[in-house]
Amino acid sequence: MFKKTARYATLALIGLLPMATAASAETLIIGNFGTPIPMMTKVNTEEYAKAMGYDVEWRKFASGTDVIAAMASGDVKLAALGSSPFAIAASQGVPIKLFMIGDVIGQAESLIAHDGSGISSLADLKGKRVAVPVGSTAHFSLTGALKHEGISESDLTILSMSPDQIAAAWEQNAIDAAWIWDPVQSQLLKSGTRIMGADETAKWGYPTFDGWVVNSQWAEENPEAVAGFVKVTAEADAAYIDNKDAWTADSAEVKEIATNTGADAAQVPGILGGYTFLKPADQVGSDWLGGAMAPAIKSTAEFLKEAGRIDSVADDYSQFITLKPLQDAMGE
Repeated sequence: MFKKTARYATLALIGLLPMATAASAETLIIGNFGTPIPMMTKVNTEEYAKAMGYDVEWRKFASGTDVIAAMASGDVKLAALGSSPFAIAASQGVPIKLFMIGDVIGQAESLIAHDGSGISSLADLKGKRVAVPVGSTAHFSLTGALKHEGISESDLTILSMSPDQIAAAWEQNAIDAAWIWDPVQSQLLKSGTRIMGADETAKWGYPTFDGWVVNSQWAEENPEAVAGFVKVTAEADAAYIDNKDAWTADSAEVKEIATNTGADAAQVPGILGGYTFLKPADQVGSDWLGGAMAPAIKSTAEFLKEAGRIDSVADDYSQFITLKPLQDAMGE
C-alpha cells in the first residue's frame, strides 16, 4: 500500500520527521547504538519497513542517557536501551516499556587497560584515569566491579566519554583504561589488555543486557508495527543462533554487519561471541521477561539509588515490561 524505504543515519544527518499523508508512509525513527549484532544485517534492507508499515530511519546514539532524553521528548518512539539506563528511565517515569531483549552482555563490554598503564587488576585502577559512557550498562558494570572490590570511586578519576571520545582519548594516551563495548573495544585491544568483562560482574550480582523499548502509548496504538519489529529482529537472531559457525569474517552476514556498524569484519565473529541472543519463546519464559526480569531491574534500580544515580525505586517493575509484541510475533 505504501512505498517503504529504510535509511541508516547518524544523529547529525537526521532531519525533521515528515508529516504523514495519504500518499506516503509516516517515518519512524528507531534508535540504536550501532552495535555489531545480528539485526544489523537488516537495517539497510526493506524488511523492517515492510514488517512495520512505516518508513524507517535508524538513529545512532552514543549512550543510554541520550536515548532516554530522545524518548522522553517524544522524538523517538522505539529504541535500543541498556538494562541500567532502562532502570533509570522507568524509575524516573519515562513512559516506555521493555518488549524484547536484544542481547545479554558478556565480554562484549569489558574493562580494557592501556598497554604501559600499570593496570593488571581492578586494584590497580586507584589513581588512574578510567573512561566510560556514564549512565550506560558499561558504567553500571564498572561501578559494580568497584563496589565488589571495595574500591571507592574517589580513588580513581572516572571520565564520562562517548565511545568515539574514548577511542580518540586512547590514541592520545589521555586515559589509562576504559569500560566500553564494540566496535571501540576491539580498537582498544590492539594496544591494551582486557582486565575483565561484564560476564564476570554478572556473577557478582550486576547482570546487564541490551533491550528494545517502546513508547507505551505508541505501542498500544501500533501493536502490528511493534510485532513486525520483533519478527524481523528475531529472524536475524535465529539465523545466527542456529548456525553460528557459518558467520565467519568472509560470510555475507558478517560483511553486512561490518558495513553497517564500522566494525572490522575480522573481529565481528568474536564480538558476536561476547553476547548471548535469545529466541522469543525463551524471552517470554520465567527466566527472562516473563518472570525474573522485573525483580532484576528492581535490584538494578536499588543499586543505582544507592549510588546516587536516581532518587526513588518503584515497587514493581513488571509494569514497565510487556510480553504482547513477542506473543503477537509468535502468533499466541
